[in-house]
Amino acid sequence: MKTIEIIKALAVLVVLPFAGYAQEQGAAAIQKKLESEYQLTKPNYDKSDIVTAGSIVVLQKDKVLMLAASSTNPCRNTYKDGQIRQSGPCSANEKLKKFSKFTSHIPGASSVPDSPASHTFVTGEKMWVTKFEVRDSGKEPGIVIGFFTDAISDVRYATTLLIPFAATPTPDDALKMVQEVITVAPSEDAKDSKDAKDDKGKAAPQGGEQAAAAPSQPAAPAPAAVPAEAAPAPIDAPPPPPPDPPEVSAGQTVDQVTAALGQPLKKAKVGIKEIYYYKDLKVTFVNGKVKDVD
Repeated sequence: MKTIEIIKALAVLVVLPFAGYAQEQGAAAIQKKLESEYQLTKPNYDKSDIVTAGSIVVLQKDKVLMLAASSTNPCRNTYKDGQIRQSGPCSANEKLKKFSKFTSHIPGASSVPDSPASHTFVTGEKMWVTKFEVRDSGKEPGIVIGFFTDAISDVRYATTLLIPFAATPTPDDALKMVQEVITVAPSEDAKDSKDAKDDKGKAAPQGGEQAAAAPSQPAAPAPAAVPAEAAPAPIDAPPPPPPDPPEVSAGQTVDQVTAALGQPLKKAKVGIKEIYYYKDLKVTFVNGKVKDVD
């Protein structure tokens, strides 16, 4: 009898570690499945920017409450029975905020002190996923998802959402649970492909009808090729306008005149005058300077 009891005890000691290992593998398998479907985003230390961008996700349910990412105690959301609800303190704080907006118009009324910025997200809004945490034991077993947003009026928001479960689901079932809340936004290429398919579908006959085939007709002879007209010869650009004729004015020196007109055809000296003859021009110098230009 004692031998049988010893064997049973040993069997329990052998089975228990393997049971825990199988349970751990279940959580790890779910984690791996989710992270393969949703690429995680990594924010920087103070959560003011994104270091590594992952998948953009689209919210499928209303009323996800987030506080400013810089808040040290972000509100937690819980998804259960098709609805998203917030923890008690966060829900009460939001109600107090609404009340404070009313009381702010009442003389002597005080508002909520040091209340962090908050934003309630609804179906269709986009965000990032920063973590998946699968808890298959403890007080609140479930899947915890971390959310992070782009800046809205210079404020980024963050929160967590718990999807509880009674028994550890399979990886595929866990993915379906998460997809009830968020789906991966289609890439631009997938969107363009979908639009092209939609356009093609609209062009197809409605109701599954087939387009009627046209009666067989002999093929018409192809028209004779018409020789293309020769392209007109390019028009030469007009020649540049001739340069302005050099100007000679009274007071110029002999060197200035010869620099402008060149050497004269002939020269003549009459008293104090010296005359330079050009083809259509006569320049008279007195004391080495132009006196007349004819």
